[in-house]
Amino acid sequence: MPTPESAAEVRALLAAIRERRGELAEGGFAADRDNADPAANMALLAESGAVRLVVPAERGGLWDGTERGGWGALIRAVREISAGDGPTGQNWLTTALVARELFGPGSAFPEATRAELARRMLDDDLRFVSSVAETGGPGRVTARPVEGGVVLSGTKTFNSNSGGRGTALVGCLLEGERSAHQVLVDLNHDQVEPHDDWDNMGQRGTRSQTITYRDVFVPDGWHRPAEESPSQVFLAAVMLLHAALMQGIGDGALDALVRHARTMKRGSLPRFATPAEDPLVLRRVGALSSGLAASRALLHDAADSLETSEDGEDGDAVTADCFRAKVAAVEASLAAATEIHEVTGARSTSHAHRYDRFWRNARTFASHDPTDAKNVYVGGYELTGHLPPLSTIIRR
Repeated sequence: MPTPESAAEVRALLAAIRERRGELAEGGFAADRDNADPAANMALLAESGAVRLVVPAERGGLWDGTERGGWGALIRAVREISAGDGPTGQNWLTTALVARELFGPGSAFPEATRAELARRMLDDDLRFVSSVAETGGPGRVTARPVEGGVVLSGTKTFNSNSGGRGTALVGCLLEGERSAHQVLVDLNHDQVEPHDDWDNMGQRGTRSQTITYRDVFVPDGWHRPAEESPSQVFLAAVMLLHAALMQGIGDGALDALVRHARTMKRGSLPRFATPAEDPLVLRRVGALSSGLAASRALLHDAADSLETSEDGEDGDAVTADCFRAKVAAVEASLAAATEIHEVTGARSTSHAHRYDRFWRNARTFASHDPTDAKNVYVGGYELTGHLPPLSTIIRR
């Protein structure tokens, strides 16, 4: 359990991240314009010490190292970061999620490996990439056992946060044993080929490009057998991290809308001198604010429930709330991102503002997995009191 001192440090860190939302927005604007990695934003977060939220306390961080511990703070941090810039939020989230896998209970990586990774995260701003997706690729990525390690070969088609290189946790198949395996690879290795093919309409700064591993030797100690399937706690937490990213994008969109509306010299109708006098503008802003406040409250409540739940409790009830939080955040975020130009008018469509990036980012990430599927799971839970097996919900 966290100490009062560490809890105070967490609160101070979250407040510090919130204070940098304006700077994150500026960096995100530039990265979106240039279709580039938001390196300045990632450096700002490193400077703030945000990574301490996902490094175990025994290694200099603020996470207690347990499976359930720290999710409330982590979800809030992702939301605050994403309110500044969605792609930066996804990049930081990726490092955080991989760190939870590497340092969590029962990690099969040796102590020396974990100690080195924690040191590099805290001292060298090490970023992680989750290199898992093979959809549309030439086939399975494999690790071939050789003396002193394995040789990694193949192509991964989706690698968020790879614009800053860093280290990838690569899911693969171990030859011979035909079993799931994970390999840690330095993306600066000269036999790693980034394809620089990420040019999507939104989340551009994630640089979620294709990467090919061309017979990369990985020494023993830097690869391990993969877990057969994620735990229910981990699955629920992933849903909340996705929800936090979407919630943040929506919160950022409302921030931008309100800032711009305050500079306007007219309302939506000629009879109103300013937006603050126009009931049509007030109604729209109020509705968006209420919708985002409701989804934010559900997000935070679900995160806190996940963190304080215990073995033997009804895990399906907590997980269903995490699904609900994802649905609510998607809907509230898309609504806020869509309404910006309706409220602020044609002048706000100038590329000088790039307000369309909020919708592009929200719509791109919301397409990651179907919202309809989440509603099906929640509906099934309402009718039966149970969720389906995890193997039918998430693919590895």
